[in-house]
Amino acid sequence: MPELAYINGQFCSIEQAMVPLEDRGYQFGDAVYEVIVSYNGCLFCLEEHLIRLERSMQELLFPPISLEMIRNAICDLFDRANLARAEIYLQISRGVAPRKHAFMNTKDFQFVMTIRRIEEKLTTLREKGAAAITLEDFRWGRCDIKTVQLLPNVLAKQKALDAGAFDAIFVTKEGVVREATSSNIFIVIDGRLITHPLTPNILSGITRLVIIDICKDLSIPVEEQFYSTDDMYLSNEVFLTGTTTEVLPVVHIDKNRIGDGKVGPVSKKLYQELRGRIEG
Repeated sequence: MPELAYINGQFCSIEQAMVPLEDRGYQFGDAVYEVIVSYNGCLFCLEEHLIRLERSMQELLFPPISLEMIRNAICDLFDRANLARAEIYLQISRGVAPRKHAFMNTKDFQFVMTIRRIEEKLTTLREKGAAAITLEDFRWGRCDIKTVQLLPNVLAKQKALDAGAFDAIFVTKEGVVREATSSNIFIVIDGRLITHPLTPNILSGITRLVIIDICKDLSIPVEEQFYSTDDMYLSNEVFLTGTTTEVLPVVHIDKNRIGDGKVGPVSKKLYQELRGRIEG
């Protein structure tokens, strides 16, 4: 079935999709986005993504945009493509206007989407564990807003790949661990999970929320608190969570082996439980 694009109510092939030159998302990064995936023909956590999308738009002072309209468009695109395992990327910009920093209060926003097949690429990494590097966090101060301003994340990801690692983990000058380039991060110490609290410095990941909820069901303690790179290096397990990452164990960070260098039991269990929710 086709991989499709959607532009302001119109459907076309991805190759035919175009946006105006003076779209503020293109010129200023004045746009928000979400990535939603499907399993077995069903969209996963759609409502949670819409709630986060609405918050991002509010934080950027966008005029009110109907979530029902957005939801209907997502479902329409998904139905037209008829892809059982798909990734929908949606982006909403403030709109098209002559290039000026100040913006007018207008409702002429740009709403674009693509839908593509997902190829499972992380199976081997999930079984053997991934490697990561740490980098000083040089992103802007509102990482809790899911904007398209991702150049620091792009540069960090490329630096990780060039170093032979899967991803980069952002840390402060003082060594406080925040998150990876497109994933949240958890560490496991003596059976309890620790993850960075929700502040403007990290994104409230949907999978992060699901994993915390799963831990409640399993009576696994979760502490949302600051922790250091030393805490991370000395932890029993480390794993990343994200919409496409799901649960991905990390067994080497910088020059440090995490635990025994193998995927740990907590990471395995939480991935199995996450897949159980997905299948359910």
